[in-house]
Amino acid sequence: MGGIGIWQLIIVAVIIILLFGTKKLRNLGSDLGSAVKGFKNSIGDDGEKKAIDEKKSVEEKVASTTEDKDKV
Repeated sequence: MGGIGIWQLIIVAVIIILLFGTKKLRNLGSDLGSAVKGFKNSIGDDGEKKAIDEKKSVEEKVASTTEDKDKV
């Protein structure tokens, strides 16, 4: 009553499989998975890149400060 039951989901799944076929659905699933994986990698790479850039910046500041102290 008002909700979607298991039998309705099974019928919809069977209709989708009949319309598209299992091979096309498998390809669609793998394409979607690779897109999600690429998206996650791009987000993760940005975070790592920022951390590396910040670390290099700090190291450069420390090196320049050390050189300034040596000159004095």
